Amino acid sequence: MDPREQSPVSVLHVDTERGWRGGQRQVLWLVEALMRSGHHCIIAARPGEPLALRAAERGIRVVPCSPRWEFDGLAIAQLSRFVRRERIQVVHAHTAHAASIALFCGRNAKLVITRRVDFTLQPNWLSRLKYRRAAAIIAISEAVAEALAASEVDPARIEVIPSGVDLSRPLPRPDGETVRRLGIPEGAPLVVMVAALAEHKDPATFVSAMKTVVDAIPSAHALLIGEGPLRSVVERSIEQLGLANNVHLAGYRPDVDALMATADVVVLSSRQEGLGTVLIDALWMGKAVAATRAGGIPEIVEDGKCGLLSPPEDAAALGRSIIRLLGDSALRARFGAAGRARAEMFSIERTASCTALVYQRVAPVAAYLRNRSAS
Repeated sequence: MDPREQSPVSVLHVDTERGWRGGQRQVLWLVEALMRSGHHCIIAARPGEPLALRAAERGIRVVPCSPRWEFDGLAIAQLSRFVRRERIQVVHAHTAHAASIALFCGRNAKLVITRRVDFTLQPNWLSRLKYRRAAAIIAISEAVAEALAASEVDPARIEVIPSGVDLSRPLPRPDGETVRRLGIPEGAPLVVMVAALAEHKDPATFVSAMKTVVDAIPSAHALLIGEGPLRSVVERSIEQLGLANNVHLAGYRPDVDALMATADVVVLSSRQEGLGTVLIDALWMGKAVAATRAGGIPEIVEDGKCGLLSPPEDAAALGRSIIRLLGDSALRARFGAAGRARAEMFSIERTASCTALVYQRVAPVAAYLRNRSAS
C-alpha cells in the first residue's frame, strides 16, 4: 500500500538510550518518513541526548523521558499522563528498556516493540511480560525473529520489517584530508569498519583479520570508527600484533559517511548482529563489503554478489576476504554496482510504510479519527 493511502496514526516513539548509534538514527529517520506520510509522531527521549536534540532541530515534537532505572515509576507516571492527554494511539518502544517504560504507560494505547538484536530474551518474567503484552513485535531481520521465537514469543505477533536508510541524502564526498590527519598515508589501501567497540561486534576479530591483511599487503591501513567498553582491549590487541602503524582507532565521529566514502573495503566483524545497517550505507555508497555471516547480515549482503561473507570469529577467513577485495579492483567495482542496486531494497520509506501497516492493524483508525476531532 502506498503510505499516502494509509489513514493517519498517532504514535509516541520511545527511546531512552544515551548517545547516538544506529538505533537512534533509525528512530529519527523512521519518524521523519512517517510524518511525511501524514502520521502524527512524537518522540520520548532523554533531554540533551543526540536523539532529542536532532529531532527538535528537525521540528519534531519531543517529550522528555529520563528513567533512572528500567521500571522508574515516576517516568512511567509522567509518560502515562502524556499518552492519555494526547490521545496517543500507539506507543512504539525502540529498545528493551524503552519497552519497560512503555509497558506500563501504554494502558490506553497499543504497545509495539521493535527488537533490533538477535539475542534471545533474558529468562525472567519481566522480560517475557513485555513481549507478551505487546500488540505487535517488529523484528528487523529474520535472524531476530528466529531469536524471538526461540524465546517462546508467539510468531503470529512478530512482523519482520528490515531497518531502512535515507537513500535520498546526498552521496558523501571522500574526506581524504581528515583521513590523512588520522594517520593514514595518501593512496594507501584503506579498510573501514564502523561499529561500537562491544562484545557482539567482535572488534578483536577485525584487528586479528588486519594482521593477516598487513602480512600480505604491508601498505594496507584500517580505520575503526566507534567507541565502547572494549576500547582498551582493542588497543592492547593492536599493540600486541604490531599493528600500531596500520590500524587506527578514530573513536566516535559525526562524519562517518565521509570517512566511509574513502574506504576501498568496508568491513563488519560481528559475532551477533540484528541486521547491520552500516552495511546498507556501504552498499548505497557503492563499496565492496567483507563481513561475517552473523545474524541478519546475509539478509543484506548477498555473498559473492555485492560482498564476501565469512564465518563469525574466523579472523583468518575475514582477512582473506579483505585481501581478495583489495587486490581486485574489477571485483570491487562489480560488487559496488550490485550493492547500489541492492541498497534500494532497504529504503526508509519502505520501512515506514510497512511499520504504518502494523500500526493500522493493531490500532483502529476510527478511534484515532474520533480522538483527533475531539481535541
